[in-house]
Amino acid sequence: MSQEPADHRPDPQPDTGTPPALTGPPAGGPAHGTRRDRRRARRTDRRRARRALPGWRRAIPTWRMLLTGLAGLLLLGIAAFVTLYLIVPVPDANAHAVAQNNIYYYADGTELARTGAVNRSDVTLDQIPADTQHAVVSAEDRTFYRNKGVDLKGMVRAGWNTVTGQGTQGGSTITQQYVKNYYLTQDQTLSRKVKELFISLKVDQQQSKDQILAGYLNTSYFGRNAYGIQSAANAYFGTDVSRLTTAQSAYLAALLQAPSAYDVKNATPANRTRAVARWNYVLDGMVSLGFLDPATRAATSFPEPVDPKPAVGLAGQTGYLVDIADTYLAGTGTVDAATLKAGGWRITTSFDKAKQDAFAAAVQQELTDELDPRARPGTDTDVRVAGASVETATGRIVAAYGGPDYARQPFNDALRQDNQIGSTFKPLELAAAIEGEATTQDGRRITTETVYDGTSGRDVVGGPTPYDPPNEDDIDYGPVSLRLAMVKSVNSVYAQEGVDAGLPEVRDTAVRLGIPADVPGMDPANTSMTLGTVTPSAIDLAGVYAALANHGQALSPWSVLKLEHTGYSDIPRLPEHEPTTALDRGTADAVTGVLRDVISGRGTGAAALALGRPAAGKTGTTDANLAAWFAGYTPELATTVSLFRENPKTHAKESLAGTAGLTRINGGTFPTEIWTSYMSDALEGSRVQQFDLHPTQGNTQPSPTATPGTGGTTIPGTRPAGTPTAAASPTPTPAPTGNPAGSPTPPPGPGPTPQPSPVVTPSRSAPGRGTPSPAPTPPGAAGPTPAGALPPSPPPPKP
Repeated sequence: MSQEPADHRPDPQPDTGTPPALTGPPAGGPAHGTRRDRRRARRTDRRRARRALPGWRRAIPTWRMLLTGLAGLLLLGIAAFVTLYLIVPVPDANAHAVAQNNIYYYADGTELARTGAVNRSDVTLDQIPADTQHAVVSAEDRTFYRNKGVDLKGMVRAGWNTVTGQGTQGGSTITQQYVKNYYLTQDQTLSRKVKELFISLKVDQQQSKDQILAGYLNTSYFGRNAYGIQSAANAYFGTDVSRLTTAQSAYLAALLQAPSAYDVKNATPANRTRAVARWNYVLDGMVSLGFLDPATRAATSFPEPVDPKPAVGLAGQTGYLVDIADTYLAGTGTVDAATLKAGGWRITTSFDKAKQDAFAAAVQQELTDELDPRARPGTDTDVRVAGASVETATGRIVAAYGGPDYARQPFNDALRQDNQIGSTFKPLELAAAIEGEATTQDGRRITTETVYDGTSGRDVVGGPTPYDPPNEDDIDYGPVSLRLAMVKSVNSVYAQEGVDAGLPEVRDTAVRLGIPADVPGMDPANTSMTLGTVTPSAIDLAGVYAALANHGQALSPWSVLKLEHTGYSDIPRLPEHEPTTALDRGTADAVTGVLRDVISGRGTGAAALALGRPAAGKTGTTDANLAAWFAGYTPELATTVSLFRENPKTHAKESLAGTAGLTRINGGTFPTEIWTSYMSDALEGSRVQQFDLHPTQGNTQPSPTATPGTGGTTIPGTRPAGTPTAAASPTPTPAPTGNPAGSPTPPPGPGPTPQPSPVVTPSRSAPGRGTPSPAPTPPGAAGPTPAGALPPSPPPPKP
C-alpha cells in the first residue's frame, strides 16, 4: 500500500454545521513531535488563518504585532534617552549670565544711548528669608521640592492649555529656568529645549534643591534693571533681601511672570489689576503648600513699591526714548524684557534726532520758561507734559516727550494711560455717527451740518445714565451745527450727539482708530464717556489722529526700525506695519474738514494758526482743570501734547488752575502753543502739503475761499454763538412735528429772542501770547448775519 506524498492535503470536508472534533494525542499518550515542533505548527496555523482573511482585515495589525512594535519603540526611546543623557554635558555658565550693553540708535544711525551694567548682587540662600523662598516656589514651581528637575505632567498640561486656547502657559520648572538662565540662552529652538531637559535632570542630580533655588534667585530678572533677588529687594522696596516681608516677597515672586508689566508704579490700570491678582495667587499657593497659615494670609495687605530709581546714563530725554523702544519690543512679543535686559542688542529706533530736540525745546520755551516755582510754589510746581509725534502714512513715532529729565523723573509720561483726554474725543464721536449713518433723536441723519441744541447744562436724552454737562463758562449757544459746536467745543451738543451715534458704536470706532480697548473710561454704560473720560496715552492718541489724517487708514504707532544681536543666529522679526481700514475715507475726510475749522480765528485752536500751514486739530480740557490737551495734524505729521499736574509723592492729580499765574489752563493755551512751536521746527524746510479731502455727501468740505492756512469756512444752516435766533430760521433738514429733546428747532415766536453775546475770557493773559475768541458781531452792526453763518475770519495772528 503506497504512502501519500508529504505535501498531500486531504480534500476539505463539507460543512455540516457541527464543529470538528478536537484532535490531539490519545489520552495519557505521548504528544506528537517536540515542543519546538508544536510552536512551529501554531505559528504556521496563525499565518494560514491570517492569509485566509480578507485583504482589508490583514492590513490591521494584530495585538501581538502592536505589542512587539511598542516594545521596540520603547526600547529605542530608552536607548536614545540614555544616549542623550550621557552625551549632553552640563556646560559652563554662558555669556548671558554676565550681561552685555545694549546700544540704541536714532533712525539716522546716531548713537542714542548705552545700557547694560548688570545690576546684580549674589546672595546665599541663608540670607534669603524662608517666606521669600516659599513665595517663589509658590509662584513658579509648586512641585519643586518633589520633582526631578523636570515636570512632564506640567509640560503636557501647559502645552494642552496653549493648544486649546486657554492661554500660553509655561511648563518649565525652577530647575529648567535656572538652567536656561545660567547655562543656555533664551533661544526658542527645539535643540535648546532638548538640552535644557537633559541638563536639568543632571543638575538636579548634581546639585541640592537649595543650590538650585539660590542660583535661580540670583539669576532671575525682576524688572527695573534688577537681576537677582538682592537687587530686586533694593529696587522695589529700598531694603536688603534679608528684611523682606511676606507681602513684599509675594510681590517680587509675582514679578517673575511679567517683570515690566507688573511694576505697579508704571503699569497701566489693567496690568496693575493683573499684578495684584498674581500677588494673591502666590499667597494662596503658599497657604495650599503649607508655607503660610490662613490667618496670616488674611491679614496680609498689598505692599506699595517705592518709585523707580533713575538708570545711570539715561538722563534727559534719552531714558524716555529707550523706555518707549523697550516697551514696544516687549509689548509686541518681539523680545521679552528679561532677554532684552540680558544685553547684547543693537536697536535702531524710529526717533528723529532733530525732531526730538525740537520737541524738548518747544516745551522749554513755551511752558517751562513761563513757570516760576519760587514765586508760585503752589501752582507752578509738579507741572508735567506728555507728547508724541507720529508720521501719518507710516505710524512711525518720530519724537516723544516723556518728561523733563529721566534722571530726575523716571516716569514716562508719554506712555501713561491715566489722564482723561476731554474734548479731543469729540471727533471720534462725530466719525462714529457719520460712519454709521446715525440719526438724531427726531430722526434726522447726522452730518457735520446737523443742528443741535447748544443750551448749556441741558439734559442728554436717551443716554444710559443721567447727564447734563455745562458748556465752558456756562455759555448757551442755542441751535448750532455740529461743525460750529466742534469749533467752539460745545459740550452739551456732543454729549447728545455721542448718545445719538450709539455709545457702543462710538467705542468700537475709537478702538478701530487706535484707542486701547482696555483703558479706563471708555464704558458705553456711562453717558459721560461722550466727553472724553477715556485715558489713552499721548502715543495712543497721536496714532488715532494720524489715522484721521491718513483718510481712515490706521497703523499702530511703532518705535523700532531694526534689531540686531551679535550672539543670536535667529534674530526675532519685527512686526509688519500694515494699515487697517478704521473709517471710510469719506468719513475721515469729513472729520478732518471740521477739525480744520477748529484752527481758525474763531476756534479754540486759534493759536495753531501761527504754524502757517494747513492743519487740523482739537483742544481738550477735563473737569476740574486736571488736564489740558491739543491733538492736531498736518497731512504728513500728527502730534499730541498733554499738560497736567501730579503730586510727586501721592501721584494724585492736581488742578492746573493758577499755573503760570493764569486763572485757567485750556487746551488752546500751553498745549496748542507747544504743538505749534514743535511742528514749526519739525516741518521747517519741508514742502507745504495740502489736505486732499473727499468727504461723504452732506458733509461740507472747507471752502476754497477760506483764509489760507486757517481752515476757516462759512457754514450755511447754522448761526454764530450768542446771536439772536429768528423765529423762522429753518433747520438744514425738516424736523418732524413736535420738538423732541436732543435736537430742537428754534422756538416759534413773534420776533427774535435776543440772547446775551458771550465774551470768552482769554485763558492766557500774558501779552502777545494766546489768541482769544472774538465776540460775535452785535445784531445790526454790520447787517443781518445769515442763520448759522460764522462771522468773517479776522486776519491770522503773527507768528
